[in-house]
Amino acid sequence: MHQFKELKVWQKGRVLVKEIYQATHTFPKDELFGIVSQMRRAAVSIPTNIAEGCGRNSDKELGRFLDIANGSAFELETLMILSLDLEYLSQNKFEEFDAKLNEVQKMIFGLKQSLKIHD
Repeated sequence: MHQFKELKVWQKGRVLVKEIYQATHTFPKDELFGIVSQMRRAAVSIPTNIAEGCGRNSDKELGRFLDIANGSAFELETLMILSLDLEYLSQNKFEEFDAKLNEVQKMIFGLKQSLKIHD
């Protein structure tokens, strides 16, 4: 069992959730149940899957939840690109989020690589 609150990747994911919520607050109201909801769910899925995986009994199970968290990170990245295309996010805000999200993706990959998993 891992202490998820001590993981930098979980901490950065948590900050990202807050920032996504704040940014999507300014999106058009008719997107509340569309792209806003999807972006928020994908963002929340990153740290929650990391935490859930840490609560499991094996590194193999943790690795599976890290894969899910990483998939959510890529989903969020796509939603951010679409938000940029739709001009809901400015280029500067997109680049800021993209850099943070890429860092989280690399950290998830690194954490998974550090596990002793035999697939």
